[in-house]
Amino acid sequence: MTQKTILITGCSSGIGEDAARALKARGWRVFASCRKPEDCARLIGEGFEAPRIDYRDEGTIRDGLGEVLEATGGQLDALFNNGAHGFFGAAEDLPTEGLREIFEANFFGWHDLTRQVIPVMRRQGQGRILQCSSALGFTYIPWRAAYAATKRALEAMSDTMRVELRGTGIHVVLIQPGPITTMFRVKGIPFFERWIDWENSPRRADYENGLLKRLYNGTGRKDTFELPPSAVSAQVIRALESPRPRARYRITGATHIAAILHRTLPDRALDAISARI
Repeated sequence: MTQKTILITGCSSGIGEDAARALKARGWRVFASCRKPEDCARLIGEGFEAPRIDYRDEGTIRDGLGEVLEATGGQLDALFNNGAHGFFGAAEDLPTEGLREIFEANFFGWHDLTRQVIPVMRRQGQGRILQCSSALGFTYIPWRAAYAATKRALEAMSDTMRVELRGTGIHVVLIQPGPITTMFRVKGIPFFERWIDWENSPRRADYENGLLKRLYNGTGRKDTFELPPSAVSAQVIRALESPRPRARYRITGATHIAAILHRTLPDRALDAISARI
């Protein structure tokens, strides 16, 4: 049987790295891409094929995918769009340039890579496109407006593509993690420091009493319902290997609870719950 192939982005740590290791152990040929050359080199040293793909750099998207297709003879069974970063701050304090930056990394680059992969899968008559979304793709909490906006956009795009690609053999699947033990919060700090002028914000006291403590003092604290990256990998495997994958795979109790609350509660009640988080 021909070995299945998958390209995974954002494999330097966390969800991407765990998924790459789990799928390689199951016999998949894994192309574990990273944004930084040193992370690619580390994974290559561990036996992975690791092309460099930075969603903010169109050239690396083109060249990274080209490297994969050259290695596989033009075939690719699956794409797992995963690489993304957080951007914390009150919505009123988000500069437009900062929003553009996170949309390049979390949405536009994903769409660019996906558009280049779809023709490959069309020629094959089959393929899986997995999109790592978030519980924030359908719910909301304070300080996460920028990140949630990218995930809402991703969900809308993915739902539409899923319908448009019916009958092609290409399945588009949303992976919706809740709190997962990763470096996500730590890796979001540089973007906060570059873009958020919290000291001159009308919400300075809220920053000092809330977000700053969360970012700088609570980086090692687990969230309620938090699960390891392996919980995501388990659902990624199901989405890839099921003959009829679901449209969404929700992960962690927090994500399932949020979905139930959104189906049953009015907006005013949801706002009150969100304000307490």
